[in-house]
Amino acid sequence: MQPAEAYPLLSAIESPADLRGLPQSELEKVALELRAYLIEAVSQKGGHFAAGLGVVELTVALHYVYQTPHDRVVWDVGHQAYPHKVLTGRRERLSTIKHKGGLAPFLARHESPYDAFGAGHSSTSLSAALGMAIAAARTGTARRVAAVIGDGAMSAGMAFEALNHIGSLDLDMLVVLNDNDMSISEAIGAFSNYLARLLSSKRYADLRASGKRLLRRVPPALALARSSQAFMRGIMRPETIFDDMGLHYVGPIDGHDLGALVATLRNLRERRGPQLLHVVTTKGKGYAPAEADPITWHGPGPFDPRTGTVFKEKSSGPTYSQIFGRWLNDIAAADERVVAVTPAMREGSGLVEFSKRYPERYFDVGIAEQHAVTVAAGMACDGLRPVVAIYSTFLQRAYDQLIHDVALQKLPVVFAVDRAGLVGGDGATHQGSFDLSYQRCIPNLIIMAPADENECRQMLYTGLVCGQPAAVRYPRGSGPGAPIQAPMTSYPIGEAQVRRLGSGLAILAFGPMVSACQALAETHDLTLVNMRFVKPLDRATILQMAAEHDALVTVEENVVAGGAGSAINELLQAADVRIPVLNCGIPDRFIEHGSREDCLVSAGLDRASLERCILEWWQSVAPAALMRSRLRGRLSALAGGLRGWRAYRNDSGRS
Repeated sequence: MQPAEAYPLLSAIESPADLRGLPQSELEKVALELRAYLIEAVSQKGGHFAAGLGVVELTVALHYVYQTPHDRVVWDVGHQAYPHKVLTGRRERLSTIKHKGGLAPFLARHESPYDAFGAGHSSTSLSAALGMAIAAARTGTARRVAAVIGDGAMSAGMAFEALNHIGSLDLDMLVVLNDNDMSISEAIGAFSNYLARLLSSKRYADLRASGKRLLRRVPPALALARSSQAFMRGIMRPETIFDDMGLHYVGPIDGHDLGALVATLRNLRERRGPQLLHVVTTKGKGYAPAEADPITWHGPGPFDPRTGTVFKEKSSGPTYSQIFGRWLNDIAAADERVVAVTPAMREGSGLVEFSKRYPERYFDVGIAEQHAVTVAAGMACDGLRPVVAIYSTFLQRAYDQLIHDVALQKLPVVFAVDRAGLVGGDGATHQGSFDLSYQRCIPNLIIMAPADENECRQMLYTGLVCGQPAAVRYPRGSGPGAPIQAPMTSYPIGEAQVRRLGSGLAILAFGPMVSACQALAETHDLTLVNMRFVKPLDRATILQMAAEHDALVTVEENVVAGGAGSAINELLQAADVRIPVLNCGIPDRFIEHGSREDCLVSAGLDRASLERCILEWWQSVAPAALMRSRLRGRLSALAGGLRGWRAYRNDSGRS
């Protein structure tokens, strides 16, 4: 990073208290330095970028007006919180963000008292902030609460549920709507800023309240005033849906005008009751490439800040997301019933090309996972073949819909569950650690885990033609490099694949863990089974492996608790098969951020850790297993002898 001389004001800010010690006339310079610092820091190792650039002035103004951390400022998601991290004592560590041992990728309460609420998923800020406002009122704490939510996050039903509740309570709370797509209004400028300061002032509030008291004494005049007010608001300010919900609406104002922001926030901080401030910002503000293409610059890797050239990592082959996207285009060309649904993850899920080729069959529902699943269920009811492209960690948010609206009705919806397993830099909030556990208990749902690229393509097709709900879960990044067959073939439901036969120990592996165990099986002459299906399991193959081996090991990139290994344990118990079983998977703790390789090591699922764990366990159980094996052999021989003796006696008796 550049020396302090390059950032004379910013380098002296170790906490918001230092910021509040500056005269307001210096805030513009602070914002300029902060924006330059963000560009320099993120360019080194990558990270979330455009959203943070868009809220530099808003962040400065909030920490300048609000007495953080005593006052609570709750940020939604955390993509936009990099400026907040810089101003709250984490400036020098910003280049470590998303890397092992570095700053958390989103908000984290354990990291800083200024992170009022941990967040990685969207649309939680309003509910959390309302809870804090209720707590302040109940405990008599003189505290102000503000929530900053982006307009993308406002598409989620949870945000509207919170707004509905906020408007019904007479609590002191501010909602800041960060509108960075001009999606609500373009009415910004000097007049709008003046109007916002006026509407947020105590004089206007007192005048409005006095007018209401006066008009209540003359009911006909009150009715006329209400109807006229509603008419004029409908013409001049359609945003007053918020007023109708019980929040005092102010705005829109220019989110890059620090003078307007500070003045308006000061007024609103002193106002009683629920308030909503609508600010219009530019995502990527101050960096031309990000302003021109904020989607691409949402979370770039390392880049040259002078030229805007992003240094892309070398890829060994197509990612699973790309494989999904190509399959979807191919199957859509062959079947007009196929449609795609995604909750605002077009780029991440590999749907860009499909959205261009088949715009009338592409449905991005916004950050609304629950709606995504149920709208797909409705499509399936009337003959379409919906494919829901969704991250594992986001499908959690639509669990009731998965059960009630899809599985219960046995509707043919395909779930392309991306980012299953450990994803890396986005950390604990985005690790796909739980989907096998929360899905496999659902009746009617087929669950598949491809071991390689070709299996991913064929399993997606299998899910589409099986006639019932099906999930194909695949990891982030590239696979082991298996050749992909263009023709589509449906796999027999619930049938595993024996990759190699060995002796003594059989490894039953799921998904990417198959390739992780391949070398281990070959080196130590172990049996390796690619299970393919988590539900239904291949009962015959599992029982055969148990009968022919001394012990079993299950390996999955999912939590051990309730996962695929647990399903195998249940099957063996139900069949009254007693055999040593080791379940390898993600341990019972959240895996923090780092590279995907770092996360695998942390979970004990990298190749070296798996080999060490399995062999140590095998050495400890092998003697007992061998004795049990010999005993089983002797008992089997004895049983065979008894059967032969009985047959001889029977034959002798007949003769």
